[in-house]
Amino acid sequence: MHPAPSVIIFTSLSGLGFGLLTFLGLGYPDVSGWVAFVFFLIAFALAVGGLLASTFHLGHPERALKAFTQWRSSWLSREGICAVAALLVMGLYALGVVFFDQQWRLLGVLGAVLSVATVFTTSMIYAQLKSIPRWNMVVTPAMFLMFSLAGGALLGGQITAALVLLIFAAAVQLLYWQHGDGAFARAASTIGTATGLGSRGEVRAFEPPHTGTNYLLREFVHVVGRKHAQKLRVISFVLGFVLPILILFVHPGHLLALIAVLSHVAGVFVSRWLFFAQAEHVVGLYYGKR
Repeated sequence: MHPAPSVIIFTSLSGLGFGLLTFLGLGYPDVSGWVAFVFFLIAFALAVGGLLASTFHLGHPERALKAFTQWRSSWLSREGICAVAALLVMGLYALGVVFFDQQWRLLGVLGAVLSVATVFTTSMIYAQLKSIPRWNMVVTPAMFLMFSLAGGALLGGQITAALVLLIFAAAVQLLYWQHGDGAFARAASTIGTATGLGSRGEVRAFEPPHTGTNYLLREFVHVVGRKHAQKLRVISFVLGFVLPILILFVHPGHLLALIAVLSHVAGVFVSRWLFFAQAEHVVGLYYGKR
């Protein structure tokens, strides 16, 4: 698929923001007053900023509120409801921590659960799509959740938790790439199944559907060269996991910790670009692109 900047920013930043909110809701780091205010400000800026970025990919952003009415059938609607609920609950929890030096534990735990639920619903927007086999896997929500929690632990200064979660996130990332590379072939989609004519024999395109481009080609057909993709995978893996893990192993000071955070965020962005760019939509079969 064509990797739109808005959805890359949305999935990357919101995941980091809700990951940090998860740890803050559980009382990590154990801070109060203005120090807590800074942590909550970072978390809300990332979460809300990511959600706002997602609206730029909507054809009619003015209709975004209507998405909340489709919660019975739409993961996008469920995501919106979970996100608003998480932000409201964590906002109340933040008031207690910042201004009253009180950790209202029930609110914090509820906010943490809602934050994790928000990331899960975001992942299911993509994991439910059978038309994109690379996303339609159990590993997809696992990757979103591990990225979010690992990033949240790193942003929250939880060294031990961040180390463990980064290692698990790295393993899930490798697993996603391994299974994703063969997902389209395992789905057994061909131009015959795409047109419904496969039972009549071998199907091939006589002529292209049209001479120019169209919305489907712009949005759903994007081919990344194998060598290019492999280089980007190495870059994302080193920046997102290897470098931060090595830094955390040496018990970093503030400067090294900041480098670990920035490196991880950069790696997440590269990985998320690949997540969208390498997603082979079955509609490409109509155009001979798969």
